[in-house]
Amino acid sequence: MAEHIDSYYAATAHKKDARIPLRGVINADVCVIGGGFTGVNAALELAERGVNVVLLEAVKIGFGASGRNGGQIINGYSRNLDTIASRYGAEAGRKIGAMAREGGEIIRARAAQYNIQCDLKPGNIFAAFTSAQMRGLARHVKIWDEFGFKNGFELLDKPALQRHVKTERYAGGLIDHYGGHVHPLNLVQGEAAAFESLGGVIYENSPVTALHMGDPVRVKTAQGEVSAKTVLVCGNAYLHGVLPELEGRIMPVSTQVLATEPLGEDAAALLPTDMCVEDCNYFLDYFRRTADNRILYGGGTVYGGQDPASVRAKILPLMHKTFPTLKDARVDFAWNGTFALTLTRFPQIGRLAPNVYFSHGDSGHGVTTTHLLARLLAEAATGNTQRFDIFAGLPYFPFPGGRALRVPLTIAGSWWYRARDRLGL
Repeated sequence: MAEHIDSYYAATAHKKDARIPLRGVINADVCVIGGGFTGVNAALELAERGVNVVLLEAVKIGFGASGRNGGQIINGYSRNLDTIASRYGAEAGRKIGAMAREGGEIIRARAAQYNIQCDLKPGNIFAAFTSAQMRGLARHVKIWDEFGFKNGFELLDKPALQRHVKTERYAGGLIDHYGGHVHPLNLVQGEAAAFESLGGVIYENSPVTALHMGDPVRVKTAQGEVSAKTVLVCGNAYLHGVLPELEGRIMPVSTQVLATEPLGEDAAALLPTDMCVEDCNYFLDYFRRTADNRILYGGGTVYGGQDPASVRAKILPLMHKTFPTLKDARVDFAWNGTFALTLTRFPQIGRLAPNVYFSHGDSGHGVTTTHLLARLLAEAATGNTQRFDIFAGLPYFPFPGGRALRVPLTIAGSWWYRARDRLGL
């Protein structure tokens, strides 16, 4: 049976055993496809409402991006709230903005309610390289204040930032005290265990091979079938060959992560307040301390989802530039994962049929956004579509050039942003 990739998260996961694959034909009120944050939390939301739910996972819970990411709880979306309002209208912007912190709130509530041991820590920092980026952070605070989020932010000049991040690289930063970081694989596995404790059923190593629309919907795997009144499709970038109409809406993007050896007090000296950090560049770096005092460092975006020849070669120069004292530190783990990007950099949810819903394209903000959209999926599946329809009603824009040219054209467009990063604009 397929297993997790060799990552720091897999090596330190609490749950090691596998669940059985689906065999035979079963019935359910709701079938959820995908065992990442979106699918697991939608299933858990429904189980809390007393719904009979079956979840199908192609490999293991958290196998994809949900169990490989940087573990950062970043509030909001991959576009700022004012951009959303200007793009989709003031009313939609106001309603979407009102949900901007809900994903993080769900994570903290889940961990507390179900006693999920996932190394949950408070606070995330946005680190600015330039005065222009500092002005952008100040504007970010002002915009969120206008949307009703009047506390939780703390702007930092360079000396203040260095009390949190021991590097000369940044000009200043911004703390979001409502952010934080987490061991994502232990979080999603804990959420899956909570779902099972409420009577939910999970089948692992059960990739979906076909979806037959109707009433009921028939969800087929290699060895079995689920007959369900409602289906939630939550495969994101790991839904391969089943629903081409969904795969064509997104572009897979690879990100790379490594984890050093345990560094003890040296790690604490680099990040004394134990907050996670991401910089303000378009092609950003992100890093944090782990519970056992490693430095976990990520970045190295690759459009199209292709794996680089060497994760270490791609990330080590970035880490050494931020923390020169780590040049002699051993790297114990290096891995990558794939997330789904939309053209608008904004998540998409919608319907493929009256009883088939989907969510994908969190575009780099998946830890929090998945938890929010999972709740909206569960609300819609139980008859309350009010919030779901806000997102589902947003316009969809295909990648220019179709599936064949979406990667080269997006790369060409990204050169402008890479140049801005290098010029410090």
